[in-house]
Amino acid sequence: MVSVQCSGQELLAWRRAQLLRGGRAADLDWLLAMAADLSWADLQRLRILPESIASLASSLEVLEPLWSRHLEGHVPLQHLVGRCPWRDFELRVSPAALIPRQETELLIDFALDCLQEQPLGRFPAIGRWADLGTGSGALAIALARALPGWDGHAVDLSAAAVDLAHANLNALTTSQKWQLHQGSWWDPLRSWWGRFDLVVSNPPYIPSGVVEALDPLVRDHEPRQALCGGEDGLDCCKAIVELAPQALSPGGWLLIEHHHDQSDQVLGLMTAAGLVFSAARSDLNGVKRFAIARRPQGAEAVLRPS
Repeated sequence: MVSVQCSGQELLAWRRAQLLRGGRAADLDWLLAMAADLSWADLQRLRILPESIASLASSLEVLEPLWSRHLEGHVPLQHLVGRCPWRDFELRVSPAALIPRQETELLIDFALDCLQEQPLGRFPAIGRWADLGTGSGALAIALARALPGWDGHAVDLSAAAVDLAHANLNALTTSQKWQLHQGSWWDPLRSWWGRFDLVVSNPPYIPSGVVEALDPLVRDHEPRQALCGGEDGLDCCKAIVELAPQALSPGGWLLIEHHHDQSDQVLGLMTAAGLVFSAARSDLNGVKRFAIARRPQGAEAVLRPS
C-alpha cells in the first residue's frame, strides 16, 4: 500500500475546504477511511494533535476529484472506491447491483435467530438456504459464513449481478457449498423445490411512482431493475411468497425485506399463501421493514409437487 505523508494541519484544512463545497461530513470521513485508510480514530487524533503526521493510502490530490464526482455527479462513494463494508466483511460493489444497506444486515440476524429456535439453541449442522435476488452477494456470503455445512443457492435475474456476486463469494467464503443461478426468483431452483430450510430476499419493493423521486445517488446510479417493485411495490414480494409453500421444506423459513409501509400487506400475502407464524420485525429505527413466516410442518405441510 502506498503511504503518503500529510500533516494534520494540512489534512484538516483540506477537509474544511471540501465541506465548504458541499456534502456531508460523515460522507467525506467515510471517503477518507475507505480510500485513504484514515480511520475515524486517526482523524480525531489529528484534531487533538494537528501538528502530528498522517499516513494516507491516497494523496489529497487523488481524493479531491473523487469528492468532486460525488458532489457534482451524485456518484455514490461506494462506486468511486469500488468497495463497501457490510457486517464483518468488505464487498466489491459496482453499478451492476444495489449497494448493500446497513439495515439489511438485520435480515441475517433474524434468519439465524429463526434457526436457533432448534433444541439447545444451535444451528442445524446441515440444511439448504437460498438468497433470492442476491445482487452483490451480501446475504449469500453472510449465510455461507454462518452455516458452512449447508448447501446454498443465490439467484439473480441480472447476469452482471451474478458475476459480481460470484467474485464476492469466491473472495469472502471458504466453503464451496454454494451455487449461483441466473434467473427469476424460484425458477432456477425448481430441482430443489421442497428442500429449502431457509430463504432470504431483499427484492425490489419501491413503488414505480416513487422511484423518480429517489435521491439521484440512488435513482441515477443503481439498477432500476433492483429498485422498482411495480405499481404498488409488491410485484416481487408476491412472486416470492406465492411459490414459497412449494419451494420451502416443511418448517422452512422465509424472510423478506420490504418498504417501510408494506408490513401489513406482506404479512397478509404470507398468510394467504398458507405460511404460518408470520411476524414483523423492525429495523434499528423501529420501522417494520422485515416479514418472517414459515411453511407448516407435519400433516399441515404443503406437499412437494411431483
